[in-house]
Amino acid sequence: MKIFAIGLNYDSHNKEMKRTFESSAPVIFMKPDTALLRNGNPFFIPDFSDEIHYETELVVKINRLGKNIAERFAHRYYDEITVGIDFTARDLQRRQKALGLPWEIAKGFDNSAAVGDFISKTVIGDIQDVDIRLDINDKTVQQGNTRDMIYSVDKIIAYISRFFTLKIGDLIFTGTPAGIGPVAINDRLQGYLKGQKLLDFRIK
Repeated sequence: MKIFAIGLNYDSHNKEMKRTFESSAPVIFMKPDTALLRNGNPFFIPDFSDEIHYETELVVKINRLGKNIAERFAHRYYDEITVGIDFTARDLQRRQKALGLPWEIAKGFDNSAAVGDFISKTVIGDIQDVDIRLDINDKTVQQGNTRDMIYSVDKIIAYISRFFTLKIGDLIFTGTPAGIGPVAINDRLQGYLKGQKLLDFRIK
């Protein structure tokens, strides 16, 4: 099982990070399968970072083998979606970037890819019109809509499949809107798609 993630896929997030995004293709990075956190299990803040940030995202699960998938057929390759958290060790990421070094350690560490309960995409309707929301301690801290993606879900799948064979069970984190921020011990995170709670866990 592979975990793909898309960076810089919402203009609102790019602006809050003070980044100018000019690219003709999605920005892809990967997390190992050991990054997966599910079933409402708690996230333990690692001792190697003092600044763990949440990034709330729509996540799609691949349901069939695919390579060089045409964009017009990409919708056939996933039938379940959920909300996920791409945890980022922001202090490590800044350090690695400043040195011009890869920053996998800031994104791919254990339990850095939290996912909620998967639901049929038919429940949601148009995949490019989905409200995403994260509440921390019953206060909304991040929200957005997939209509604001720079690259649509189907474009992302088509692009990834040019380079990597997609297999059943692979996950794709599709990018985060503005509103990212830090987590702290005892926080309770609850993630929603179109008002339906799919993710609920605590920070330890």
